[in-house]
Amino acid sequence: MAQRGRPRRFDRDIALQVMMEVFWARGYEGAQLVDLTAAIGIAPPSFYAAFHSKEAAFCEAVDHYIATVGAKPRQALDSGATLRDGVEGMLRASIDVALSARPGGCLLILGVVNCLPENETARGYLRAARDKTRELIRARLERARTAGELPSRFDTLQCAAFLHGVTQMISFHARDGANRAELEALIAPALRALSFNVQA
Repeated sequence: MAQRGRPRRFDRDIALQVMMEVFWARGYEGAQLVDLTAAIGIAPPSFYAAFHSKEAAFCEAVDHYIATVGAKPRQALDSGATLRDGVEGMLRASIDVALSARPGGCLLILGVVNCLPENETARGYLRAARDKTRELIRARLERARTAGELPSRFDTLQCAAFLHGVTQMISFHARDGANRAELEALIAPALRALSFNVQA
């Protein structure tokens, strides 16, 4: 009598990648449990055993996004030979991310759209991730100011908020169907903030 084959081993990293793509495409509200279980090929009891809840799965998928797809703009910002190169690289990488999946945009910005009370934990998780991104931008600006690339009175807090807002604009425009040329047209105006953001 032939022996049964072993059941396929559950690969958590692959499951997180797949769930990330589902949440990215449909958002937290739009992604139903049936979508997630079908995408990763497990039954609801196994899903709850592995991830405990849709909310917990979403937060883990967001962490996976930050460590993989979302790391590219941050890496570009930090690896630029100059601050201007780094900021331009960050914006170009943000465009690449925003156009890399359909319907477009960034999971950290568009993952939770409706402010329903039951979605507050997921929304707060994304907000904390966005706050961290803004602080990373400010830290890069601070290093540039210390190195003399920016004037000593340059307002790094305001500029970081502005540049972070540009990345959000890229995400929303990509979701609305903007093409690469339209998104890249935002880069030059954004870079001007590095020259004119000086307090009187």
